[in-house]
Amino acid sequence: MERAERAWRIAAEVPDPELPMLTLAALGVLHGVEVTPDGTVVARLTPTYAGCPAVAEMRAEVATRLRAAGFADVRVVTVLDPPWTTDRITDEGRRRLTEHGIAPPGPRRTPGPAAGRTWLSLTTASAAQGQVSGQELPLDPDPGQEPPAVACPRCASADTVELSHFAATACTALRRCRTCLEPFPHVKDLP
Repeated sequence: MERAERAWRIAAEVPDPELPMLTLAALGVLHGVEVTPDGTVVARLTPTYAGCPAVAEMRAEVATRLRAAGFADVRVVTVLDPPWTTDRITDEGRRRLTEHGIAPPGPRRTPGPAAGRTWLSLTTASAAQGQVSGQELPLDPDPGQEPPAVACPRCASADTVELSHFAATACTALRRCRTCLEPFPHVKDLP
């Protein structure tokens, strides 16, 4: 196995500090991993938003795990362009959210980065400039279009209502199901 692939696999398994049922790869935060010609491992993280308080912990944990795996020179950098969107959450990540009582964001707007593993750059060419080659950014939702219904992760009813636009984390809202009456967090859609 090539060093970049091995480093990616290690970084990919780091859990998100705020949503620990998700790995950084499943959440779509791991933007890429490369090994430079001098042997330095560079991991790129794209936080869910620029002010995410968990970024420092993510960076530290990725660096710690890579060093523990024998990579001596490690850098973990934050990439803000292109920005993270909920389209980056993998199908596995969406399934895990639901299993843990958290409604995932609505369906992806494009086949985009999370449709497969190809968006994770393992080369220096596109990753060095913060770009993911061959992918399109999600389209903005139509402002006149009604947002999709949010299904309850417990009973699957679409009859839910938002109680608060802010919940335990900045990227979640608090909703309540009108069928089973249970409250639940919902990962907000970020195009």
